[in-house]
Amino acid sequence: MSNLHISSAFDRDLEAIQAQIMKMGGMVEAAILDAAKSLETRDLELAEKVRAGDKAIDKLEEKINEEAARVIALRAPTAIDLRLILSVIKISAALERIGDYAKNMAKRTNVLAGLPEVAGSQTSLRRMAREVQGMLKNVLDAYVQHDAELAMSVIQQDADVDQMYNGLFREFLTFMMEDPRNITPCMHLHFIAKNTERMGDLVTNIAEQVVYLVTGETPNENRPKGDLSSTDLSISEM
Repeated sequence: MSNLHISSAFDRDLEAIQAQIMKMGGMVEAAILDAAKSLETRDLELAEKVRAGDKAIDKLEEKINEEAARVIALRAPTAIDLRLILSVIKISAALERIGDYAKNMAKRTNVLAGLPEVAGSQTSLRRMAREVQGMLKNVLDAYVQHDAELAMSVIQQDADVDQMYNGLFREFLTFMMEDPRNITPCMHLHFIAKNTERMGDLVTNIAEQVVYLVTGETPNENRPKGDLSSTDLSISEM
């Protein structure tokens, strides 16, 4: 087989894998929004849909990994092409983990449905989840368009998610001190807020991977973590 045919076959394989990454990304975006909506509206049916849908996300990650391994074995990619394939594996792993966090949020909906509501907290959590979903949408666009600048903007946006988390953390502490009946629901809500903040970190990891893919260099600026909760009174994540 000529080099041209090998290159053409590799391009087709890569396009197919990238299409699967975008499909997986869309499924994860939907899971984030649906999980947050189910929490806010106490919609147990929607929460169950998110939990059931996580299996499809897991299967897609497995398929992407299998395809990536097959391409490496059959196409003998160059160093640059190998970087592309390895980035696919890392991105799909991050997406799968974000999907897990969305599933965990949906699981908490069932528990919180039987507990007293904490005023305004579900709405704030949904706003935070929408911020993360927006970051994910942008980073997937950056990946497809090979746009390092857009990926860098996503990295900077993570500070907003951290700020939201810190605000919620302090809010939950206040609610718990005001009324002991708020302790259990606030602990569950904190668990959800922390998981959402971690989703933002994973999206940021994808953005860093995109920057590396496009430029060959990882972002060299130290990314300070905006999560200040470790310096405050810690809440168990149960």
